[in-house]
Amino acid sequence: MTRTIKPTRNDRVTQRLRLLGWALVAALLVTPAVAMRFTAEVQWTTSDFVFAGVILIGAGVVAELAVRASSDWSYRIGAGLAVLASVLLVWINGAVGIIGSEDNPANLLYLAVIAAVFIGAVATRFRAEGLARVMICAAVLQVLIGAVAVMRGWGEGAENWPRPVIVLSIMFALTWLASASLFHRAERALQSPD
Repeated sequence: MTRTIKPTRNDRVTQRLRLLGWALVAALLVTPAVAMRFTAEVQWTTSDFVFAGVILIGAGVVAELAVRASSDWSYRIGAGLAVLASVLLVWINGAVGIIGSEDNPANLLYLAVIAAVFIGAVATRFRAEGLARVMICAAVLQVLIGAVAVMRGWGEGAENWPRPVIVLSIMFALTWLASASLFHRAERALQSPD
């Protein structure tokens, strides 16, 4: 005789959030296609859709892996913030750029932040304690790139220079640090006896 296991409230919330996340990915990919039918302001090419699909579906897969890696909500939200920061960093750089325009090669330096997060996550085997340190390093690297860009004047001549670099460096650093804090909290919860 087999016994069915009733899903817990946590399982139902997780399922709904996963469904919502994938619906959001689909909506973000469909919206430009629909907008192109009604306005000439939106002009996406096939390569734009492929780029967006790879980024968004890749982020969804990483989020799915995070959900499976831990049942701790601090871990999951920390991973979600890291994925969100990575996607936004790539998206903003591809769309308008952070340092000057999107054509400024200095913007490629921000890929080092994402590479550091990925390599650090793999090196720490996705453990909360290691991920907390990795996210702190990402915040420091994010600010360091922005500071060097401002000091060297890499985006001079761009509109509102250097405000976008300063503001976005702070916002991304705070996001990385919030993720670090959540991973640290997940590690403490793992170590505390229940």
